[in-house]
Amino acid sequence: MVAVCFSVKICLVGSEEMIETGESPVIRFEGVSKRFTFTREKSQSILEILLSAFRRKSAAAQDRDLWALRDVSFDILPGQCVGIVGRNGSGKSTALKLAARILRPTNGRVWIRGRVGALLELGAGFHPDLTGRENIYLNASLLGLSQADIDECFAQIVEFSELGDFIEMPVKHYSSGMYMRLGFSVAIHIKPDILIVDEILAVGDQAFQAKCIDRIYDMRDKGTTIVMVSHNLNILRSLCSHLLWIDHGALRMWGPTEEVAAQYMAYAYEQEARQAESTAESGAFKRWGSGEVEITAVRFLNSEGKETNTFTTDEAMTIELAYTAHQPIKSPEFGFDILRQDGAHVSRPNSVLSGLNVGTVMGSGKVCYHIDRLPLLPAKYRVTAAIYNGRHQSAYDHHDQAYTFRIVPSESTHELYGLVQLPATWEFQPEAPVPM
Repeated sequence: MVAVCFSVKICLVGSEEMIETGESPVIRFEGVSKRFTFTREKSQSILEILLSAFRRKSAAAQDRDLWALRDVSFDILPGQCVGIVGRNGSGKSTALKLAARILRPTNGRVWIRGRVGALLELGAGFHPDLTGRENIYLNASLLGLSQADIDECFAQIVEFSELGDFIEMPVKHYSSGMYMRLGFSVAIHIKPDILIVDEILAVGDQAFQAKCIDRIYDMRDKGTTIVMVSHNLNILRSLCSHLLWIDHGALRMWGPTEEVAAQYMAYAYEQEARQAESTAESGAFKRWGSGEVEITAVRFLNSEGKETNTFTTDEAMTIELAYTAHQPIKSPEFGFDILRQDGAHVSRPNSVLSGLNVGTVMGSGKVCYHIDRLPLLPAKYRVTAAIYNGRHQSAYDHHDQAYTFRIVPSESTHELYGLVQLPATWEFQPEAPVPM
């Protein structure tokens, strides 16, 4: 885990100008773009030269540009805790490296004011042949700390890292969790004005992760500006006052945490639902059954009877199952199995258990399952549709998790954790003060 710090008060990457003190931002991105150029390696051996002669690739295809960020602008004020969200490859880590001054922008300007402590790539900033002790002194001295400063905080760094006697071992023998312990401990003990963190919870044991989160809370409460990337949205929502959403290198949204989190979750569910729909349309789901009755279509309908795959909490929904019976079938059972995307079981409605007697079916028809009010919280949900012979417990047709719908937040969504939103209200009843 890298620990990079700069003891400066005012700095601007890409220009000689400076920002004013006072209420000025501690981090400012002005029209920042970052380009990476990938160059195809030239042939080295005779065999590679011969093989390359048969490859039909133009000279333009030899080099290609990747714009990790495009025209990104935002301000981070002193004491703010900001989370950066986005899918893999969206440019989150590039933004952090620009803020830590590990990278320079291709276009635009990055302003930084204050001492920066950064935890980015695992193991960066440490010399593998040096011991943990030697790396602490080397790393801290590069960060601008004097010998006396390092001596003063050395014991605290080792104690927090919980490395014990391993501090005398060369770090090339460290596990990923030990790297993270040492890097995080160094970064927080240099007392940075700005702490930049990239996926600190990706490695390490649960107890130490909780310890790191507690320390970040403490630093935030003491006024340290924190910028962090994590795929754990719940962590970001509990820590951060603002979220910055980057999508394909562009700034998609920037604002208060809950507003951005709601939009980001809705977008993520929409993308996953589209992928699932493509899979379902291609028939790439598990299906089995004897085939006397076949499921020909499953649709999700809103309160107006229109087909959709997106609903809000408390909205009405109908699941419509169309079938074709190729011969007379007596009292088939129709059923659904509804699961959240993480596998949590929501419900398994069954026509027979609900008291519906369809008699003998022949030819085509439909069965509808009406839900007056969906209590489900925002997430993506998978649905299994099935027609069974209840007497023999055998399937006529079973489509396993073949259909999906998603729940997105609305004005009536007051909860974002858990499975359902309960129809409940809060009441506050303070006790009468005791007379003095």
